Amino acid sequence: MHRRGFASLAWASAQDLFDQTTAFGRLALVHVLMMAGDTLVTVSLAGSLFFSVSPTEAKGKVLAYLLLTIAPFAVVSPLLGPLIDRSANGRRILVALSAGLRVLLCWSMSQHLNSLWLYPEAFLVLVSSKLYVVTRGALVPEMARTDQFREHAAKVGESGWPARGVEEERGFAGFNAQLTLLGTLVGLIAGSVGAGLLKGIGAPSVLIAASLVFIGATVASVRLQRPAKVVREEVASLSQAERDRNALNPMGDVEVSWGLAASALMRFTVGFATFLLAFGLRRAHAGLGWFAFALAISGVGALVGLGIVTRVRNAVPESTLLTLSLIATGLGAGVASLHPSLVDQVALAGWLGACASVTQPSFDAITQRLVPSGAQGRTFARFAVRQQLLWVIGAVIPVGIALGFSTGDGLLAALMLASGLVYGLGRRFAHQ
Repeated sequence: MHRRGFASLAWASAQDLFDQTTAFGRLALVHVLMMAGDTLVTVSLAGSLFFSVSPTEAKGKVLAYLLLTIAPFAVVSPLLGPLIDRSANGRRILVALSAGLRVLLCWSMSQHLNSLWLYPEAFLVLVSSKLYVVTRGALVPEMARTDQFREHAAKVGESGWPARGVEEERGFAGFNAQLTLLGTLVGLIAGSVGAGLLKGIGAPSVLIAASLVFIGATVASVRLQRPAKVVREEVASLSQAERDRNALNPMGDVEVSWGLAASALMRFTVGFATFLLAFGLRRAHAGLGWFAFALAISGVGALVGLGIVTRVRNAVPESTLLTLSLIATGLGAGVASLHPSLVDQVALAGWLGACASVTQPSFDAITQRLVPSGAQGRTFARFAVRQQLLWVIGAVIPVGIALGFSTGDGLLAALMLASGLVYGLGRRFAHQ
């Protein structure tokens, strides 16, 4: 992606997705199928746990579901994070297991939507989903560098390529942005298909469709290329002492710890705004269509945000992008608090989608660049726990407390403007 801009990002993403001879292209296909399946599961559960029951009953079910979204990390972080780090080949196997388990679980959930079995099955689906999310963070640099090693080896031999070649030449923000773009687009498509199935046939049909998609994801996962030998050696080269140091200091570089705080606060905002809108729609007696429209606008906003990241990522540091996204979120929420209508809340959803799509790829790139390859599995697992915890805390507030749009948006505006200033100034002082 030497040309800058959204068009070049979209073109590069399409090229990689349809070029299944490259390691990153195969990872892109896996990501597309995983995101499509996860979207279908979300649509099904939204229809069966939230919009099909009374607001009072929905609160209890939503709170139970939110607790379920945290619990999987209790498994993924301490148990599977180190396993991801031990072997580059093991990462491919874990991705395939993640998809294969969801084939069976989604079909089983379709038979138990009105049973207590739904909750443990949903828990296992979330464990499988988070396992992929954590593993993907370590796979992006691995697959990208594998392609670069093989391309260079064809010309001058593998031994002549520097160990950090890809990071020095391109960084990982572009690869993260490509996966985010593909995931957003397929999420919009899968969400529309899922909403149609939900309205026309019912929630079980959406879960059956998800099961079929995860069959494709399992096949695609098996086809993930083995990493180049030098990449496998780098993953295995981290000494036990280095692993222990990383376990004691998982944040590593100060840039990573400040970036985690910024990205976690953005996740808090997304969780808060999502359920503020959802319960606001219920109180206004608006239907699932309004919520689906808001999600679609959020997806469009995410595409805009990715276009911004792509255009400026070579000229603007990731830390600056994080600062600007926090402040922009606060300004957008402040404007929406002055106009507490459904239309303005949907517009805010699009604005948040844009800001969040600037934040996450930027933070992922910081982590992938500054955390050793052999420690990225457990590092991404720990970070995902913190981000998900903040998302749930943000979501629980409007579920438990009936907040109007004006009040909720005002709280977000104050928090994010303050956070943007603290992050922007704090990380500068930390480097002095």
